[in-house]
Amino acid sequence: MCDIHCRKIILTALMVCIVLIGQAQIDHTGNHNFRSFQQKAIYFGITLGFNSSNFQIHHSKNFILNDTFAVAEAKPGPGFNVSLVANMKMGENFDFRFLPGFSFAERSIVFNENNIDKTLSTTTIESVFIQLPFHVRYKSAPYKDKRVFAIAGIKYTYDVASNSRVRKEKSQNLIKISPHDFAFEIGAGIQFFLPLFIFSPEIKFSQGLSNILIYNGALERSKVLETLNSRTFTISLHFEG
Repeated sequence: MCDIHCRKIILTALMVCIVLIGQAQIDHTGNHNFRSFQQKAIYFGITLGFNSSNFQIHHSKNFILNDTFAVAEAKPGPGFNVSLVANMKMGENFDFRFLPGFSFAERSIVFNENNIDKTLSTTTIESVFIQLPFHVRYKSAPYKDKRVFAIAGIKYTYDVASNSRVRKEKSQNLIKISPHDFAFEIGAGIQFFLPLFIFSPEIKFSQGLSNILIYNGALERSKVLETLNSRTFTISLHFEG
């Protein structure tokens, strides 16, 4: 009986030692705030972002033959994003993320006219997007309440300002852009685990997959363009918890 009792004491002591060693190792890395968020399978938040949007231009065969324009190039413009965040854990290192929101963007196409004065004419397109990004995020092991991550995913956007713009373009005879767009996105960032929330600055690049140019054979500016694809560089600040 004494032998059994001693074994129980030894096993209990070993278990306590293992727990204390594990706790000491966690404390050594300084992950105090991380532990309070570790148990949450799903959490939510809000995102504020700043973007620089642009077009990727591919010229048509008519561009070489035309006598009106010497150069057609894209010019980026500033914008900002506001989104909600829904994050679901998939194991220790992966998350599935849905970030519905609005994005305000401005993009331009500059045409250098083929004349003596080399006149520049600019088509500026202002957009208000409803965007639906779906991302998978890979996270490193935490250290001192911080960890780095990488994201990849797809995004659908719809330009709610396109209807009013189309009416304006019909009167001004300008280039028309489709309101629908699909893009893939990649990015990276850092998570900072604070006492009340997780702060995550992130940089992200978005490349459009579909041709958003609405071709107009009667418009010279449209005829010299083959495809237009969207491109966006975004700096986001996530507040989650």
